[in-house]
Amino acid sequence: MGLIAIGDIHGCAQSLDALLARIDPSPDDHLLFVGDYIDRGPDSKGVIDRLLDLRQDVPCTFLRGNHEAMMIEYLDDGAFSLWRMNGGVSTLQSYLKGDGSSEIHIPAAHAEFIRDTKLYHETDDFFFVHAGLDPDRTIADSVEAPDEEVLLWERGHLEASEVAWEKPVVCGHTPQPEPINREKLILIDTGCVYHMKPGMGRLTAVFLPEREFIDVPYANG
Repeated sequence: MGLIAIGDIHGCAQSLDALLARIDPSPDDHLLFVGDYIDRGPDSKGVIDRLLDLRQDVPCTFLRGNHEAMMIEYLDDGAFSLWRMNGGVSTLQSYLKGDGSSEIHIPAAHAEFIRDTKLYHETDDFFFVHAGLDPDRTIADSVEAPDEEVLLWERGHLEASEVAWEKPVVCGHTPQPEPINREKLILIDTGCVYHMKPGMGRLTAVFLPEREFIDVPYANG
C-alpha cells in the first residue's frame, strides 16, 4: 500500500484534480491530507466535493488545518472575525446558491466533513499534523497532552536546530518555495494558492517512505 501525503489545497480545486491525476491513486493506496482544504482559493466547495467523492474509492485520512478550525467556530458559534481575516469570505462565496441571490448554503455533508477532520495521524514511521509540534517536546508528550493551538498554528520547529521527536513529522501550514526534507521534518506546503508570489504556486505531494515529491502548478480556468 502506498502512503501519500498531500499539502495545503486552500480552495484550489483544479490543482487538486491535476495532482490526483498525476498520482492516479488506487484502493491499495492511502492518501493523507494535512489540512487547509478551504479559504483564499477560488473553489473551496469544489475541493470538499472532490474529497467526499475520492474517499469512496481510495482510503483517505483528512487532518484538520487552522482554517478548518476557524470554519468550525463559524458553524458552531457564528464566530467570523478571525475567519474573515484569513480567507473565510472566499469560502462562503463558493457556497452561494448560484441563483442570483446572496443566500449561502453549506451542505450538511460538508459541515460534517469539516468537523470530522483529525488533529493528527501516527504510523510506526511518521507523525502527521497540520502545522507542526513543539520541537522541545517528544511526540509522545505532545500526544499525551495535545495542544490544539500548537497542532494547528505552530511554526517554531522550522527554525529549531534540533528536535526532540522520535520520528519524522510531516506537516504543511507554512508555505515554502520548496518542500522541506530533513531527517525529522517533512513540510509539503508549497503555497499553491499564493501563485502570485515568486517561487510559490504549486500543490505538492510526497510518497512515503521513499520521500519522493511531486507537484502541479496552480490552475484555475
